[in-house]
Amino acid sequence: MKKIAILGSTGSIGRQCFKVIDAHPGRFEVVALAAGSNVALVAEQVAKYRPQVVSVATESGARELCAILKKHHGRKEAAQPGFEILFGAEGIERVATHPDAEMVVSAAVGVVGLPATYKAIEQGKQIALANKEVLVAAGEVVMAAVKRHGTVLLPVDSEHNAIHQCLRAGQRSEVKRLILTASGGPFRTTALAKIAKATPKQALAHPNWKMGQRITIDSATLMNKGFEVIEARWLFDVGLDQIQVVIHPQSTIHSMVEFVDGSILAQLGATDMRMPILYALTYPERVPSKDCALDWSTLRRLEFEEVPARKFPCLTLAKEALRQGGPLPCALNAADEIAVAAFLAGKLPFPGIAAVIERVLERMPRAAFEKIEDVLAADAEARRLAQLEVERRKN
Repeated sequence: MKKIAILGSTGSIGRQCFKVIDAHPGRFEVVALAAGSNVALVAEQVAKYRPQVVSVATESGARELCAILKKHHGRKEAAQPGFEILFGAEGIERVATHPDAEMVVSAAVGVVGLPATYKAIEQGKQIALANKEVLVAAGEVVMAAVKRHGTVLLPVDSEHNAIHQCLRAGQRSEVKRLILTASGGPFRTTALAKIAKATPKQALAHPNWKMGQRITIDSATLMNKGFEVIEARWLFDVGLDQIQVVIHPQSTIHSMVEFVDGSILAQLGATDMRMPILYALTYPERVPSKDCALDWSTLRRLEFEEVPARKFPCLTLAKEALRQGGPLPCALNAADEIAVAAFLAGKLPFPGIAAVIERVLERMPRAAFEKIEDVLAADAEARRLAQLEVERRKN
């Protein structure tokens, strides 16, 4: 039985992770959980899975969680030997480094999960990575630690998970390029003039996937593919020139690998995140899935298109940030988070997202990263610059 700690247990990936665990009784044990502010949901998770440690975002949230468990569950969970309720940065780090945890599911949203994931890597724990910020903001530092400590890092993101599967068919020296597929989001066929006037409701109407608000907007701008290009560079140790993005509206092929002999391997599957989660949790085995299957009767065609650069400038910005390196990928992520939030709040037009990010990248101080603290400092500076730029554009 594999013992698991989950960072971001109440988020989309965290909730689907529990569905995978429930579908395979006796295979996994949840020993530690970290969540944000959804205290009611984490209380239900604690009552059901009986972890030894649980952490939430704030001290007030920890008190609330304790009260809920006492009121609704007779505090049976708290009666377990060693059961702890923690909060904040120290709490999430304690979850990630729980001595019994063999695998850490890193699914916390934002850079909050970065230091804790890094600590788990230093302890040599297996990492099921669903947090983009870990590699986008700190890829060089993180992957150096992965190699230094012999950590197994398994991507949960469907595109990188697909590449990981395809790479099992050959040697790394035989790989010519990685091909990331993009749905094209809600604006794939929308004229550029209309995109400029897009509303949050329109941008959140993803044709294929049900995701959180930020990642859905990132799909509309194709910034999500920019992040994935950066992640792929670090995950698979390839150059930018070996990574291509193509639009594939059906989202049936999750990604492809082209080998030097001209062969291209593609991983196909239903648009269901439980599939890559199961793959990561059970690697190197392949365990039967009870719910995830591609319905071939609905598959009529597979289409591919080039990415129009003028329509999706965020992808170009991401590639340039990776090319220049240093703090720019970190700044890219931080500025995007601020700009997307401003767009959703009605403070920026849709094209303003790319404009704010571009301005932050121009103004970001250049410095090499040596440790996680350097990454966090760059993240804070980029957020400050992005907020200033949003305010400037409001006036």
